[in-house]
Amino acid sequence: MKLSPRDTAGYFARPDPARTGLLIYGADGMRVALKRQEVIAALIGPEGEAEMRLTRIPGSDLRREPTLLIDAVKAIGFFPGPRVAFVEDATDTAAPAILAALQDWSDGDAQIVVTAGQLKATSKLRKAFEAHPNAYAAAIYDDPPSRAEIEAELTRAGLRPGGPALEDITTLSRALDPGDFRQTLEKLALYKHGDATPVSPEDVAAVAPLSTEAELDDVLAIVAEARTREIGPMLARLSAQGVAPVTLVITTMRHFRALHAAASHPEGAARGIASMRPPIFGPRRDRMTRQAQNWGPYKLDQAISLLTDTDLQLRSASQNAPAMALVERMLIRLAMLGASR
Repeated sequence: MKLSPRDTAGYFARPDPARTGLLIYGADGMRVALKRQEVIAALIGPEGEAEMRLTRIPGSDLRREPTLLIDAVKAIGFFPGPRVAFVEDATDTAAPAILAALQDWSDGDAQIVVTAGQLKATSKLRKAFEAHPNAYAAAIYDDPPSRAEIEAELTRAGLRPGGPALEDITTLSRALDPGDFRQTLEKLALYKHGDATPVSPEDVAAVAPLSTEAELDDVLAIVAEARTREIGPMLARLSAQGVAPVTLVITTMRHFRALHAAASHPEGAARGIASMRPPIFGPRRDRMTRQAQNWGPYKLDQAISLLTDTDLQLRSASQNAPAMALVERMLIRLAMLGASR
């Protein structure tokens, strides 16, 4: 039988132990692997593998030894409890052995879990599971996780986010690969270990992968917020750390282009910042929203023109002024522009 995408998340969290088997297939191997881990853990419990109630069989081995799967399905375990015979990375070359095991399965046997890549509608494996009255075939698509899947991941990680934090986590789930997203939630769970308060946007920002411009966020904030007197000391510190003038210009350009896109968003700067990729979280998101609102599209157009001119000067063979001095002058002019009315 086919397992619809709407029912997939619920079934993987609470699979039926009386089923003959489950086929999980899809183009994204990481998504398929994560779903397989979830359903097997739900079937045999956290100690199932240690108690030898899980048998792993590479799909390629079934072509050479077709009886491996039937033997695993019929084997009697030393420990009591449900058992799983897992076939990994199966293709249609393994179909005869898998079909024979499905046909020979009876109550009390190990449940058959099979993972595969993208399968056509004509695939023997897919047709066998879809036509079986007591087995499921579940397609895993590359769509962003649903609200139910996100909540299941949060529950598994033991996290209790507040409303704004849940919005940030949802945005993060759509920007990261599934494996990276799960690792980020695990980092967040460790970060909140022993802290019973709900997850806040600041907590999410503390563990979320940072974008490139975040490394120079201090100088960008100084310029965008027109704190002119702080520019010189900050540049001296960055120069001592080996930050190149061209890097400063490129990073500042990215920041002001992001502000321009946010300020020009038809639904307002806050919505524009929220739609950025990679996503921006916590206090930095609020700060950039205020910056975009304060500058406005017109002044940001002027800022980008000034940045473009400075970039061309730095790349010109005829410029004689020290590169860092050019950048400092440009940043001061930007800050003064931001302070003007």
